[in-house]
Amino acid sequence: MVTLSAGDIAFFKREGYLIKREVLDPDLMARARDRMWEAAPSHLDRNNPDTWVGAFPEQRGVWKFREPGTEEWMVRLLLADPSVHRMAGQLLGQENLAQTERIRGIYSIFPEGDRPEGPTHGHVDRHPFHLGAVGYLDHVGSKGGAFTVWPGSHLAFYYDFRSHVKFEPTEQYEKDVAAFRERPCVECCGGPGDVVFWHHRIMHAGGHNRSGRVRLAVLGDFKRKDLEETMDEPPSEDMWKYWKGVQ
Repeated sequence: MVTLSAGDIAFFKREGYLIKREVLDPDLMARARDRMWEAAPSHLDRNNPDTWVGAFPEQRGVWKFREPGTEEWMVRLLLADPSVHRMAGQLLGQENLAQTERIRGIYSIFPEGDRPEGPTHGHVDRHPFHLGAVGYLDHVGSKGGAFTVWPGSHLAFYYDFRSHVKFEPTEQYEKDVAAFRERPCVECCGGPGDVVFWHHRIMHAGGHNRSGRVRLAVLGDFKRKDLEETMDEPPSEDMWKYWKGVQ
């Protein structure tokens, strides 16, 4: 079983994200890849990369295939994977993790082709949760649509909201968005089975895909059992108040 070291936890606390390599089950990853291509529009040929270029232009090449997110095997692929669940528990406290019933789905980013590349605009997610996880189903290289983060931004954005998990921004939020967009971002490149953990207040984005591959990933959220009863609480002076393993 893959676990977090003290160095991993210190890195996550400082940077707001962490990549762990070769975690996910290869058989379930293959099943997810098959499931995605079976559901893809008929004009997208799994065996013909020319058909992938410029797909889903109205979503800037992103297809969020949410339908299988509640299927038991999909949950088992990511959030209920023993190693992933164990590592999330190391951060939030194993006994504090809420029951996992769904993941967000399979998120694909298709190649852009020769379309001019625009800026990478980061954002902070709007729904309440504590810890995000992105699992790669295939190789994701630089400029290949990698999950992209602004390291350390969680340390600022945590205090830019009126509650510690809900999206209720203060005036400082937009100022910090503008400031961090001027700073370097990091592409979380990886291979099949790699998992990116990320703090719910880190600024992030789906990267541009200038490669010849489709970026295939599964996304999900970990929440504490007491999320509902504590979500209206303001940000704590100690931003790691609810993170048992990050003290």
